Amino acid sequence: MVTVTTMDTRPQHTAESSRTDKAMARASEKHRLLIVDDHPLFREGLQQMIDRTPGLKVCGEVADAASALRAIPEMKPDLVLVDISLGGTNGIDLIKNLKGKYDDLPVLVISMHDESLYAERALRAGALGYIMKNAPAKTVKSAIFKVLGGEMFLSGKMSSSVLTKLMRGKPDKPVSPIEQLSDRELEVFEMLGQGKGTRQIAEELGLTIPTINSFRNRIKEKLELKNSTELVLHAIQWFRERVAK
Repeated sequence: MVTVTTMDTRPQHTAESSRTDKAMARASEKHRLLIVDDHPLFREGLQQMIDRTPGLKVCGEVADAASALRAIPEMKPDLVLVDISLGGTNGIDLIKNLKGKYDDLPVLVISMHDESLYAERALRAGALGYIMKNAPAKTVKSAIFKVLGGEMFLSGKMSSSVLTKLMRGKPDKPVSPIEQLSDRELEVFEMLGQGKGTRQIAEELGLTIPTINSFRNRIKEKLELKNSTELVLHAIQWFRERVAK
């Protein structure tokens, strides 16, 4: 009697091959990024850079905070890129709202505003990183992947500054009057220092003139300035000193 042995040619799904399949599936997936910025040309350029980067793709781009909050449930991004200056609600307020609604959703700030002014505020609000818009594309990509991996990203200069403050604990000297300004008040104060008038500031921030005047009055009170002229001169001097550093 001849015994015939048949060979099973079906693929053997071992635990190792299963792990390999999962790893390949993860590698083929792309992280979804939502861009929130009120400058169309910048959004377009950033999107092109991201879409050319392996492992990344832009799932959407919006101009303001309200649109971002509406888009997130539908687009389900893995990371939100946020600018500081947005019409209506600013970037810092948006970050606070995002952390309240989507605590596990990482946020990276990418802005033209000086990191020494806003980076710590952004981190306190819940962002995982802060990068300047004039940073090289390679640095922007590095920041994106770091934040996607759950790590914090700051420039070397800001990392050193934050670490020094943490090591010192409570400051020995009183807080600077500028640091007492709210996020929006600081933004208005900075724009005054750039020589912008109330109407222009209102238009750029998407707010009313009475609202900007209200911010101006609160800034005068906090900085103990007598009148609008003194406010504008103080803002211009402060801005020039920052630019000169």
